[in-house]
Amino acid sequence: MGLAFGSAGTGFGPRGAIESFGAERMGVAYNPRVVRRLLVYLKPYRRQMAFAFLAMFVNTGLALLTPYLIKVTIDDHIAAGNFEGLTWIALATALAFVGAFVASATQQYILSWVGQRVLGNLRAALFRHLQALPLGYHDTHIVGVTVSRVINDVAVINELLSQGVVTLVGDVLVLTGILVVMLSMSWHLALLAFLVLPLMFLATWWFSRQARHAFRETRSRVAAVVGDLAEDIAGMRVIQAFAQENAVQQRFDRVNAANREAHIHAMSLSFIFLPAIDFLSVLAIGIVLFFGGLWVIQGQVTLGVMVAFMSYVTRFFQPIQELSRLYTTMQAAMAGGEKVLDVLDTESAVQDKPGAPDMPPIRGEIVLDRVSFRYRPDTPLVLHNVNLVIQAGQTVALVGPTGAGKTSIANLIARLYDVSEGAVRIDGVDVRDVAQRSLRRQFGLVPQDPFLFSGTIADNIRFGRPDADEDQVRRAAQQANADAFIQTLPDGYHTRILEGGVNLSLGQRQLICIARAVLADPRILILDEATANVDTMTEAFIQDALKRLLAGRTAIVIAHRLSTIRNADLICVVEGGRIVERGRHDELLEAGGLYRTLYERQFVAAG
Repeated sequence: MGLAFGSAGTGFGPRGAIESFGAERMGVAYNPRVVRRLLVYLKPYRRQMAFAFLAMFVNTGLALLTPYLIKVTIDDHIAAGNFEGLTWIALATALAFVGAFVASATQQYILSWVGQRVLGNLRAALFRHLQALPLGYHDTHIVGVTVSRVINDVAVINELLSQGVVTLVGDVLVLTGILVVMLSMSWHLALLAFLVLPLMFLATWWFSRQARHAFRETRSRVAAVVGDLAEDIAGMRVIQAFAQENAVQQRFDRVNAANREAHIHAMSLSFIFLPAIDFLSVLAIGIVLFFGGLWVIQGQVTLGVMVAFMSYVTRFFQPIQELSRLYTTMQAAMAGGEKVLDVLDTESAVQDKPGAPDMPPIRGEIVLDRVSFRYRPDTPLVLHNVNLVIQAGQTVALVGPTGAGKTSIANLIARLYDVSEGAVRIDGVDVRDVAQRSLRRQFGLVPQDPFLFSGTIADNIRFGRPDADEDQVRRAAQQANADAFIQTLPDGYHTRILEGGVNLSLGQRQLICIARAVLADPRILILDEATANVDTMTEAFIQDALKRLLAGRTAIVIAHRLSTIRNADLICVVEGGRIVERGRHDELLEAGGLYRTLYERQFVAAG
């Protein structure tokens, strides 16, 4: 079943991290490495993309053909009074418009179909990688920001991959085709129409320089808002308990305002650039209208040529506008792509060796051999030369002050982290020499803060054994003393768990977690003080269930209430990352060391 422990001493400030997202490097307008990496997600859909390109070529060809057909209609049939020819050319023009519509609709359907699959695949790859990363990564990255990477950044990347590639090729073809056709029809009128191109290139150059930073800033600010929102919602109980709603609202307003300003700035650039392109389009049309009309009067060009030119000039600036919008999409996608690839390129600090075998069935002997550990290379050691032997079937309690290193020892035994020095062996096998999944499948966890997933109570109990039937689920609940209260619920085992398990008491959630561990039938069990936060009556139910759960298993108990570990086979007192005392309850009390001090302090506090 899944294991999760907190890590102490990571030295990471979430608020500082959220507020620092605005400090982004400029980046580049086009990053070929990012594009090459992301195009891999289009490879499975090469055939569909080929059809989309085919539809785009048909659409482009018909878009270039229709103005020419209008020119032929005017010059060869209307001017000549050829009614029969006019009928056929009108029919051909209508068919060209219908064909362009069908091709465009087909292209958009295929691109949308591919886009949704690319979107799903990329998000699945991100989530798969996030699950493979060790707890150290999740301890130092804000949940809301990670969510923003998976949702927002992936969405804009998908827009570029699925729509942008075909749009780019199609618009370039349209522009090239229009240039060729206009120059072949009337090169001198074409050159006059192209007088606006230097102004257009100047506007595009200015826009690209300004947009590069602006759209990276928007990606950062969106991530900051999502991160701040997720943190505040998760901490709402604390916010309300300390009556800090106004202070938190002001802080969120600052993050939200920064996000708003970043988006306004980015959009303002588009609101300037796009009307500028429209103005240049109107200017070009005006030039063609004036000089084309003058030359029609003088007989230098035909009326059909001038009308076709009007249509071509209008269409010439449409791809330019689309390319400008594509550029803004590319800016956002480059920024988002860099962030997504940063996540995908993050290597797990805990990796299986190539060809690592599965862990054989565990008996339960655990040896910590001169183990030292730090969470990151730039942080101090939290464990120093720890030596510990746990016999198969023993219950060993780890006690000591907060931050002493108890949770770190449990993390290393489950190989949620790798030791910095020394080795952890289970049944004589170094945990680094076997596949992680095969090791953790034989572990179980009952946490201090019971975590339940969305779904039914039965779903949560069978989390470690998805194939368990209803009878097995119920027997596990009975052994965990959970069946009685579950039967009183309106839907029994099919009662849905609300987010955070708020429709169940803390004790009820803990009993379900114990039932989950019972059903998983682990060989090694880790208890992070399952009774620390419950009332006396519920504690009795939990302790009774734990006795049955611990029978025949190796157990590591992280203890806060020392009264709950009197019957442990071995008690280890951890202080400053070292085991300073070890023995049974009575032996440690007689020794008069730290354990006795801690025990008497709790006894006096309880009295």
